[in-house]
Amino acid sequence: MSDDETGQTDKTIAGPRPEPLRFFGTTWVDHDGGYGLRRAGVAAGSLAAAVAGALVLRFAYQGLAIADVGGFVNGLVVVMFAVCTAIAFSRTWQGFTRRPADPSREDALRSLKAIGFIGSLLAYFFRSLIEAPGEKLARAEYETARAQYEKRRATRAGNPAARKRNKRK
Repeated sequence: MSDDETGQTDKTIAGPRPEPLRFFGTTWVDHDGGYGLRRAGVAAGSLAAAVAGALVLRFAYQGLAIADVGGFVNGLVVVMFAVCTAIAFSRTWQGFTRRPADPSREDALRSLKAIGFIGSLLAYFFRSLIEAPGEKLARAEYETARAQYEKRRATRAGNPAARKRNKRK
């Protein structure tokens, strides 16, 4: 038995293994190992990071005001951050419930999501109030894999070598 990143020992269960989630490991499967505290910590941490990020953006905006770059540039910066934040929020929220259809497009949007990081942090915060972010998707995939494994296992007739030996007797 080995320790995973959550400090829990692996159970010796045959078949597919659950996908570990960031900050939760595999505690989302049975909601054990401090799952509730982890969710509360993730919610508080992501909200605190979003507030800190908003303060940094406010200081940057004040820097633009001090530099007196003009109303057009100030408006452009505000609109750019608002649009990037909205896109980052929606993409992050969608990522919790389904895999992207085109992973290369998600990679292309990485810089846009970095600019709108507050949206990603807020999506993480709101999702952690409901469940571990990504738990619904991971649970659906894990249960499908377990069902397929059980179905394959149930249809097997056992060890063919042992069966041949029994017939020879």
